[in-house]
Amino acid sequence: MNDNVPPKRTWFYDALTPDLGIVHRVDDFLYSGRSTYQGIEVIRTISFGTCLVLDGKIQSSEADEFIYHEALVQPAMITHPEPRRVLIAGGGEGATLREVLRHRSVEQATMVDLDEQVVDICRTYLPSFSNGAFDDPRTEFIVGDARKFVEQSPRTFDVIVIDLPDPLEAGPAQLLYTREFYTTVKSRLAPGGIISVQSESSRWYDLHAFVAIVRTMREVFPFVAPYQVHIPSFSSLWGFVTASDTLRPEILTGDEVDRRLTQKIGHELRSYDGRSHISMFSLPRHIRTAVENADTVITDDAPLSVF
Repeated sequence: MNDNVPPKRTWFYDALTPDLGIVHRVDDFLYSGRSTYQGIEVIRTISFGTCLVLDGKIQSSEADEFIYHEALVQPAMITHPEPRRVLIAGGGEGATLREVLRHRSVEQATMVDLDEQVVDICRTYLPSFSNGAFDDPRTEFIVGDARKFVEQSPRTFDVIVIDLPDPLEAGPAQLLYTREFYTTVKSRLAPGGIISVQSESSRWYDLHAFVAIVRTMREVFPFVAPYQVHIPSFSSLWGFVTASDTLRPEILTGDEVDRRLTQKIGHELRSYDGRSHISMFSLPRHIRTAVENADTVITDDAPLSVF
């Protein structure tokens, strides 16, 4: 054996756009299979630890999922004065549920996810993501179509968090990014409620989905606040949006956010605090311009499709 021969390396290619991708060195492939709805893989990478991959795209990583999930959940939860009933659409890893349950005021968190196999695999291979959230007595986990749930359920919620995979063409999430869906979601909000939505890339060269989601939500809600954070494992900035009839997280001061975190949670988070809140909602001019100039409204007849 030649000791000077370098060890063979295995790589995972994550395509960001048709023209750009990133390559992750893989230490081990922990799971590979397919559910009724999508391809599912769990890989252990050198740079980001264990990662969930759906339909060939990294959804979250052990190293930085806290950045994504705190950004998705906490601005809306902090802005609402006392969220007691929370609905999560999607969120298979359980990390969104974990962040919701940090709040002392929450009496029930209802999570509706179509793909039970994703949830089971995450609980097996990525238990730190949910950190026991599925066993919390406040959790109600429903296997089902989130759109059908909000259309058929008579219940209302103080906060609704929409944590869905990319709207791939003909994929299971494509019709959960439309004006019709957001209109139905609004009908499930209790008075003074707020929603938060995973809203795709806010990379400067790949803004079309993000600004279309913002434009579509402005068809439904009077107060819509886009924001972004950098997700290292995505190698990019990532967009989120809150929407409400009354609540405006973008006007909270950093001191007020820190005060509410102490009051509502009682301990510091790893990424989100008052200073990061201000940074999230301080979009650069090119993104503000793109948002203001957006004219695409996503509908059931003309759904959004990303690469």
